[in-house]
Amino acid sequence: MGFADLSITEIATDYNLPVEVVLKLCDQLGIAYQHPQTRLALEDAKALMSYIMAKNQSSEFTEFDHL
Repeated sequence: MGFADLSITEIATDYNLPVEVVLKLCDQLGIAYQHPQTRLALEDAKALMSYIMAKNQSSEFTEFDHL
């Protein structure tokens, strides 16, 4: 499995989300991490970004503070 050279912190910044929200999403999706600077596996990063993008486009769920 390759690595995406993206950390949780960088993904949070890219999607304008608090790091804590992205950490909760990682927990929900079963993505292992040690700290917010953890570099994610490629598949984990793709899953996380896909989930965020789907939730951002969903008409039923637009705010991540409901997590």
